[in-house]
Amino acid sequence: MYMATEEACKERWKVFPPLLRLWWMASFLLSTLTLLSSILFFMRKGTHLWVAVVEVVLYPAALFVACVGLRGRSGVEAILDEQIEEPLLNGSQNESPEEVPTELYQSAGLLSLASLSWLNPLLRVGRRKPLELSDMPPLPPEDSTEAVYAKFECSWNDLKQKNPEETPSIFLALLKTFRFGVAVNGMFAFTNIVTSYVGPFLINDFVEYLNGRRRFKHEGLTLVLVFSLAKLIENLTQRQWYYGCQFLCLKVRAALTVVLYRKALRLSNIARQSHTSGEIINYMSVDVQRVIDFGWYMHQVWILPVEVTLSLGILYRVVGMAWVAALLAAILTLFLNTPLEKLQEKYQDGVMEAKDKRMKALAECLRNMRVLKLQAWEQNFLLKIEQLRQGEYNWLFKDCIARALGTYVFWLSPIVISVATFGACVLFRIPLTSGRILSAIATFRVLQDALSSFPELVSVYAQTRVSLDRIWVFLQEEELPTDSVIHVPVEESGDTAIEIEGGEFNWHTSSTELQTLRGINLQVKRGSRVAVCGTVGSGKSSLLLSILGEIPKLDGKVKVSGTTAYVPQSAWIQTGKVVDNIRFGKPMNRSRYESIIDACALRKDLELWAFGDQTEIGERGINMSGGQKQRIQLARALYQDSDIYLLDDPFSAVDAHTGSQLFQKCILEILAAKTVVYVTHQVEFLPAADLILVFDNGSIVQAGKYEDLLQSGTNFQSLVNAHNEAIDGMEAHEQPEDEEVIQMMDAEVVNVAGSLCADGQFQKQRSLPKSNSVVRRQASKKGDEYEGTQRQLIEEEERETGSIGFGVYWTYAIAVCKGAPAIAVIMCQFGFMLVQLGSNYWMAWAAPSTEGDTGKASGTRLILVYTGLSFGSSLFVLTRSVVASLAGLSIAQTYFLRMVRCIFRAPMSFFDSTPVGRILNRVSSDQSQLDLEIQYSLSSLVVVIIQLLGVVAVVSTISWRVLLFVLPVTALCLWMHRYYVVSAREVARVMGVEKSPILNHYGESIPGAATIRGFGQTQRFMDTNMQLCDNYARPCFLNFALIEWLTFRLELLCTIVFSFALMIVLLLPANAIDPSLTGLAVTYGLNLNMLIGWFIWNLCQVETKIISVERIQQYTRIESEAPLVIEDKRPPPSWPSRGTVELKQLQIRYSEHSPLVLHGITCTFYGGKKIGVVGRTGSGKSTLIQALFRMVEPAGGKILVDGLDVTTIGLQDLRSRLSIIPQDPTLFEGTIRSNLDPLNEHTDIEVWEALNKSQLGDVVHAKDGKLDATVGENADNWSVGQRQLVALGRAILKRTRILVLDEATASVDSATDNVIQRTLRTEFRDCTVVTIAHRIPTVVDSDRVLVLSDGRIAEFDVPVMLLENKNSLFAKLVAEYSVRSTK
Repeated sequence: MYMATEEACKERWKVFPPLLRLWWMASFLLSTLTLLSSILFFMRKGTHLWVAVVEVVLYPAALFVACVGLRGRSGVEAILDEQIEEPLLNGSQNESPEEVPTELYQSAGLLSLASLSWLNPLLRVGRRKPLELSDMPPLPPEDSTEAVYAKFECSWNDLKQKNPEETPSIFLALLKTFRFGVAVNGMFAFTNIVTSYVGPFLINDFVEYLNGRRRFKHEGLTLVLVFSLAKLIENLTQRQWYYGCQFLCLKVRAALTVVLYRKALRLSNIARQSHTSGEIINYMSVDVQRVIDFGWYMHQVWILPVEVTLSLGILYRVVGMAWVAALLAAILTLFLNTPLEKLQEKYQDGVMEAKDKRMKALAECLRNMRVLKLQAWEQNFLLKIEQLRQGEYNWLFKDCIARALGTYVFWLSPIVISVATFGACVLFRIPLTSGRILSAIATFRVLQDALSSFPELVSVYAQTRVSLDRIWVFLQEEELPTDSVIHVPVEESGDTAIEIEGGEFNWHTSSTELQTLRGINLQVKRGSRVAVCGTVGSGKSSLLLSILGEIPKLDGKVKVSGTTAYVPQSAWIQTGKVVDNIRFGKPMNRSRYESIIDACALRKDLELWAFGDQTEIGERGINMSGGQKQRIQLARALYQDSDIYLLDDPFSAVDAHTGSQLFQKCILEILAAKTVVYVTHQVEFLPAADLILVFDNGSIVQAGKYEDLLQSGTNFQSLVNAHNEAIDGMEAHEQPEDEEVIQMMDAEVVNVAGSLCADGQFQKQRSLPKSNSVVRRQASKKGDEYEGTQRQLIEEEERETGSIGFGVYWTYAIAVCKGAPAIAVIMCQFGFMLVQLGSNYWMAWAAPSTEGDTGKASGTRLILVYTGLSFGSSLFVLTRSVVASLAGLSIAQTYFLRMVRCIFRAPMSFFDSTPVGRILNRVSSDQSQLDLEIQYSLSSLVVVIIQLLGVVAVVSTISWRVLLFVLPVTALCLWMHRYYVVSAREVARVMGVEKSPILNHYGESIPGAATIRGFGQTQRFMDTNMQLCDNYARPCFLNFALIEWLTFRLELLCTIVFSFALMIVLLLPANAIDPSLTGLAVTYGLNLNMLIGWFIWNLCQVETKIISVERIQQYTRIESEAPLVIEDKRPPPSWPSRGTVELKQLQIRYSEHSPLVLHGITCTFYGGKKIGVVGRTGSGKSTLIQALFRMVEPAGGKILVDGLDVTTIGLQDLRSRLSIIPQDPTLFEGTIRSNLDPLNEHTDIEVWEALNKSQLGDVVHAKDGKLDATVGENADNWSVGQRQLVALGRAILKRTRILVLDEATASVDSATDNVIQRTLRTEFRDCTVVTIAHRIPTVVDSDRVLVLSDGRIAEFDVPVMLLENKNSLFAKLVAEYSVRSTK
């Protein structure tokens, strides 16, 4: 208690008491008024000079204490007893920069909340250094994402319980959740609206007072005080209204984001097929944003009638029954707005639909950019993106025209209403005086916003309703049934771990295709090993998913006892560190972790990676080989220490040696006591199983032990025979078939040996088993050498700091017609202001001062001149709106094309180090700012600046003395803005950076939902999503709070200026001013607060949104890869005619400062020969292929194809003359035909021929639609093996002289592999075929075999020669594979 009291005292003494600060600021205002009164009294009477002198002397003191009171800090530091006893020496080491208190908002008092002074500590820190996320205090616990989501879920459940038969309304659930905040916010809104009409109500009285009418004593002073107090209350309530509204919107965003994420993780397969990842992300980003936008208008439904009622009441008071004409004119302007708003709504829908198509196609291209570049398709897909953008641009163009006309109607409405009202007064002989005219004009100005907001309200309401309906429909989609799998407690299940009785499963319950699985009866004993085998597409992977409950169950029972761990066939890896992927949310157990690293053969990889297990994995594991990804996710499963392990062919992506180690260490040792169900195509892993399941056409056709199955049927026997055939093929390669080839190969071996011996590397490479540790140590030393310069692959998102350079604005302004549109906008606004000011001046000057006086013009002439000037000013508005809209759209289109072309031309290293979500953030959110927002924000800023200049000029006509006060206040406003913008700019940048992780998390969680559910990690991923939302909410909350902080202070200063001007009017002699012109100045002065608020809002919007221009400009400066075509270096059309590939001292590194991955590779692949490339996972096989395609440029040496250096020609010419079947098969959303022939270069007959040769003809014939059979997002409706066969079909259609197979048959069974190999030998018999394979039979019949290790050539010879040398690495791999296969 004592310590708490001490801390409280320490905090209390840091600031002055609120009441004292308020008194100091009030004293300053009183001193200001007294000083002005003394000066003016002396000027008028010429006496009491000494009073004025005293006031001048004391004024600086009053100003000083007011500044101290505004700042609040006392400078007093209370020292606790224990701090007195701290050592005096080395004090500098204990000093730390000032930190922002973590409870700024929740510990703030009433005065601090009203004035937003609780932000002052943050601003002080932001002035000294760029703010980071750690500097920004978190939201109060009751406003955190978790708390808000819990409240929403409670409200949703309450509504559901009241009416169980109907699904609750999202709107009602949100209203129930946040009803208290909405009510308080509505109270502030009502108070603000009422006080905003005090000025127009009293202007007529003020002008009549200046004309000499006196109704009570001190009437003038009373009017000034009421004016000032109303403006002060209006300022306070408006700030709290806007601030509270945005805070509510922030909490609504958090609740809906979590609800949608939770739903996405629970979607059934049928529902998942109807909602792509892009659509789900759009629900979270676009539709939720539309709901948030409605937050600004939630009170307009009842505010609009209140405003109209107040306006008509004031008009009735000043112009009598002419208010009817005003009402009719207002209705007319509403009718003018309505069709425009409908057009805008239609165009906006078109824009959103076109944007969805563009984003969907662009996201798919970005995810599969490696395939596009390898196949030389990127320019064709870029053209498709540009065509989709052109369709979007056409909608945007129409929307811009509609917006420009809407802006014109907005400014036209007060003109129409005022002309109708004053015309009715003249027509019905209602006397018009300058006071009444000015009061009416002020009322029209306030009414303008209310009327213009109605059509927008209708539009926003319609858009919000559509978005809520879309979200509601998504939330009603079918979820995975929780009862499809019965989870039996371990103690109740006996010795049964998995049991399926009469299981009938189908991915598509309404499909006419055959069921996915049928007649499944299975019982798996606890601790047993079950192997699942069969041909491609027979239902092996589906069995595992049915155990997890992922496939809709039509009939039967599924019982599972214990926790599960799932390893999918297509590796799902999270963006992040290796260690985090392995731990997968579990705490670190160092001994278990180290043993799993060894068992999964990851130790050497960790030693070679510069950052070890802290290495950042790129998006979807893009910087890892297929084998590394598979071993990491296998390690992830092992680390979970689950009861049941479901492994979907985890050994196909690794080499034979590593596969044997994984099976021995992981399956037979670490998981010896666990229940393991593993799918495999490798027959050698079947004998170790306690039970083997043979699948065919979705059914278990055989089940038993290995020896029993060999004697019991044909299905299993055919798989084994195909495997044995491959083994026999290895043994058949004992004698060379061509003596000439032997001589060529011998000469090549001599050449290779000579080149290696020249630099002392030959012995190291030939005696690999002895040198592995040496190579590892050398690599480790090299890693140490580069430790200071190496960087993680996934870098932090680039974020500019400091002020946004003038160059960003200048580049944007001159992007079209060298800045001519910007000049036109400024000139048009100046013209509008001058003509509008002239029309109002004419009415105030020409009208009678008081009722009964004669005006300077007749009523008809008065109205005609006013009408002409008013409608003339509207033409400037129309021109300005059209020019600004179209110029902004042209600039946006220019930036988009530059950006997307730079992205498509970027090297693969850019995509390896940049998450797709980060790029999508640029091409979606940032591009939308350029398309729809920035030009209007800049235009509005120009408008409000010129309007402010006009108001200051008009107010200054009262007396030149007003400028004496305006100038210092302006200087103070500029200083305050500079003080604010330093922090606000960094907050906005952090906000932009923190938005990308939410998109990334969404994007990677949706495709990995099955894995997340398989591990039972749904809640942890929900928690991560909520944490990311909280991280985004922190800068977002501060962003709008800082805007209100600045606006409150500037509007307060404007209120002081306005009050000062009114005091001058009171103190000036009656004959020194024209009451009518003074009334005009007061009418314009009433808008000063609104204009300042509008100015600050637009300035902040511009400074926030211009960051999008800055971010897009960053992506227009991406370093490009080599030219696609070099005109004077184009190869002949027939190149390559032979297909000979020569590698000469080839060196490869992935970045400038990283170690070499390939170390001086020298060898020749002769034309028409089959080259097998083998080696341990991570030995450099895939890197060699990337070098051939110039995905990575050589750091040294050369690659010659038919004698032509590939680095001298364009990338398009190179990659289009080569073919590849990549390790990760990629299909694009669409049809089978569009995937086989995306450029539409072949006939249907040729496509069917390629399908038949790639063993997919029968499968496609059985599909609905045949060649038009659907390929869903990520090709989830096709097995991995089938996807690989589609890639083979592409190569058959392309038919180039050089074909590269990068683990092309890793995901197919041995029988299918044998058929594919025969197809390759037939179709590509005259081609150079380079095959990377982990299956030894795949490469054993090659003409030559290249063995790589640690980026060096270990062996390169004909298979026969290598097999004869029993000490060769290849012979040992073959021997190991043979022994393993015959077990």
